[in-house]
Amino acid sequence: MRHGLILIAPSIADQIAAARHAEARGFDSVWVTEFFSHHAFVRLAAVAGATERVKVGTAIAYAFMRTPLLAASAAMDVDEISRGRVVLGLGSGTRSMNEKWYSVSFEHPPAPRIREAISLIRQAIAAQKGGGLRFEGKYYRIEIPQYARPDAVRSEIPIYLAAVNRGMIRAAAAVADGLIGHPIFTRRYIREVVLPELEGSRCELAPYVICSVSDDPDQARREVRGQIAFYYTTRLYHSVLEVHGWREIGETIATAFRQGDFRGMAEAVPDELVDEIAICGRPDEVRDRLAQWEGLTDQVLLYPATVGAGPGRVRENLAAIADCFGR
Repeated sequence: MRHGLILIAPSIADQIAAARHAEARGFDSVWVTEFFSHHAFVRLAAVAGATERVKVGTAIAYAFMRTPLLAASAAMDVDEISRGRVVLGLGSGTRSMNEKWYSVSFEHPPAPRIREAISLIRQAIAAQKGGGLRFEGKYYRIEIPQYARPDAVRSEIPIYLAAVNRGMIRAAAAVADGLIGHPIFTRRYIREVVLPELEGSRCELAPYVICSVSDDPDQARREVRGQIAFYYTTRLYHSVLEVHGWREIGETIATAFRQGDFRGMAEAVPDELVDEIAICGRPDEVRDRLAQWEGLTDQVLLYPATVGAGPGRVRENLAAIADCFGR
């Protein structure tokens, strides 16, 4: 199983340090994220320039908040910096993220638009030697007769797509090289919903696995419980709970969030859900627990729990994950 590390860290300097540490420990990949105050490709470029061998990816960069051509050129730029190590991970984001954060209209369902965006990105990356770039679709129209990118390192860059529900999972199976599994994916959801949709496609699964390593196992469990509760404040994700008959857990968390009851949110996450989603415990315990994902995927993206954790604890957890799961 290949190991990736999600570089959730307090600063870009911390991300670089964590990436170098993971590379030294033999990790296959490191990944930056994007949020309203973090630009994925700027951070990816910083990490790419500071590492030598490890794959570098976005998990995820927002697809609709920038045009496909901007995503393609950013990926090619960082691929040049890294000498061919980039994986372009994209996601649609929620309606609220698109409209309230970036003032971008959000079309539902997003899957048809994301398919077209990925097709355009692939065409732009492949069109390196001249001849222009022309694209006529429902959502995007491009006419650049002089388009060329002769200094591109590769004519193809792997593209991964984040997905939760069936429509986006099917889009990933149709057009992507990989599916980035949401942090709230349970193993049962992967088995019963995700993998059947990917069967027969070239798309490989790369699930986030929330992780907390601590000499205090109760602290580790509290951290992942808080992280899970944070995600289930979004009702879009409650479909994952339905395969377990646990939808009421999501509703309890969402209600507690609306009431400002943050303690109640975490307490609503039962141990059974923690164990279905996350890995937590002492350093001598956690590595063996990753075996539960064997047979479901050939690569995992280990994701440090950060909700309620201070900067020092986040750095500590990143280093501990690299040490426990590295070579």
